[in-house]
Amino acid sequence: MPVRRTPRSRRTGRRLAADAGLLVVAAAFALPLAWVVLSALDPHAGLRVQVPDGLTLDNFDAVLKPDITYTPLLNSLILCGGGTLLTVVCAALAAYPLSRFRSRLNRPFLLTILFATCLPITAIMVPVYALFVRVNLIDTVQGTIFFFAASQLPFAIWLMKNFMDGVPKELEEAAWTDGASSLQSLVRIVLPLMGPGVAVVTVFSFVMMWGNFFVPFMLLLTPDQMPASVSINDFFGNRGTVVYGQLAAFSVIYSTPVILLYVLVARRLGGGFALGGAVKG
Repeated sequence: MPVRRTPRSRRTGRRLAADAGLLVVAAAFALPLAWVVLSALDPHAGLRVQVPDGLTLDNFDAVLKPDITYTPLLNSLILCGGGTLLTVVCAALAAYPLSRFRSRLNRPFLLTILFATCLPITAIMVPVYALFVRVNLIDTVQGTIFFFAASQLPFAIWLMKNFMDGVPKELEEAAWTDGASSLQSLVRIVLPLMGPGVAVVTVFSFVMMWGNFFVPFMLLLTPDQMPASVSINDFFGNRGTVVYGQLAAFSVIYSTPVILLYVLVARRLGGGFALGGAVKG
């Protein structure tokens, strides 16, 4: 007679299948990271993921030079840091009226912003390039920062508004009673209370700008102004072959600022608003 499976055995089977699927997904993410770390320390690095015969720091010594690493990383920090700061400030100022004031135009405006997030960068780079040439912003750091901020601003406004909706308006009304303006209540009450939201917008904007290759490649022409996301392309076949060990070492260094940023804001990302008792009494 056929063996009937109990509900418990079926749940166990589904759980094992889910665990196996998660392990496959984890391996798909872990193998490229393992290749980067191992190849950076391998004197004979190749395309295969393998444990090196001997560990060496020669790959790091080869790339830790001003023209290869230091200058591009500094350019990236200036571009992405300036763009992130401008994005967070503009997103907070734009999300505040959308969150606090009701209007017929709120929903159409938000839908327009949502549509703007769907536009691919490649579709708008030709008119943007022509505009930057006309207004003398091509090959300038400030022009690239402006475009970085403009490209990330739509989604940043969406994120900022959703987090701002979680801050009770009663706290601002108490501040208004004491004579505070709307800008003062935003800076001194709303933004400090929505620290996790500001952290999310900051990390998201910085990471998206940090890994962007196409925008600085199109808008910047001077080699000394190129960020690390563009200069990493120099490792691919400029000398006839790809130096995989140096490429992996540069990738490790290139990823360090993003990891440090996430570590610095990890407490904010894991925090909550916990404002339930703030409006009582």
